[in-house]
Amino acid sequence: MKTELDRKELEYFNHGFNEVKKFWKRFGGLPTLNATFLDVGCGHGALCIDLAQQGAKKVIGVDIDTKRITFAQNNLKLNYPELANKVEFYKIDLREFNNSEQFDYIISKDSFEHIIDLPLMIEEMKKRLKTNGYIYAGFGPLYRDFYGDHKRTNSIIPWGHLMRSDENIIKSLNKKRKEKISSIYDLGLNKLSIAEYKEIFKKSGLQIIFFKLNNSNHPILHIFSLLAKIPFLTEYFGHNIYCILQKK
Repeated sequence: MKTELDRKELEYFNHGFNEVKKFWKRFGGLPTLNATFLDVGCGHGALCIDLAQQGAKKVIGVDIDTKRITFAQNNLKLNYPELANKVEFYKIDLREFNNSEQFDYIISKDSFEHIIDLPLMIEEMKKRLKTNGYIYAGFGPLYRDFYGDHKRTNSIIPWGHLMRSDENIIKSLNKKRKEKISSIYDLGLNKLSIAEYKEIFKKSGLQIIFFKLNNSNHPILHIFSLLAKIPFLTEYFGHNIYCILQKK
């Protein structure tokens, strides 16, 4: 029986695929493509497919979301069979990924703000990175951004999730949830501040090659960038972070 792709999932993939050029532009361009890549938090696989089409030697995507990985695997089979020898998708936590291979590049798009134990995850990435290899990570919105809760706390106004206590948010959400939560972490939000991200990167043992806050050409982020220069406003007007880390 022929496998059919869910229409909404395909639309999400296509949207992500169209955003790939913007993602790399924020780093100053694509990395060297004649190389191997590991995509952590690959979602529907748009970055992986694009890298393979551009000329990457091998691309592996991992994610813990069953629905997204199933889509990525089926989409590869149905729409990109010519890439089957270059792209692989696995539904697995990176900590449990026993592939002994080390990669030239590890990439992560819109995932770092969701990873609860980010220092541990970066350590796992380091293990799988070749010496002189790079981690490219771009992520946001950050938790103290105007919608840094990713609309998961049902807060109506900008920064509304910061105006309420965690206890109030949890109590309110649990009234309507079948699966109860006990902390904001259960919503997949790590609540890290910009200062905490910087500290984690500094302590990782990796060299920070590139770090930019509010990396976007959107007009509102130009305004945010100006406001973020005021020390006591930085955390509240920091929308995203793009960084490159190197293993020496």
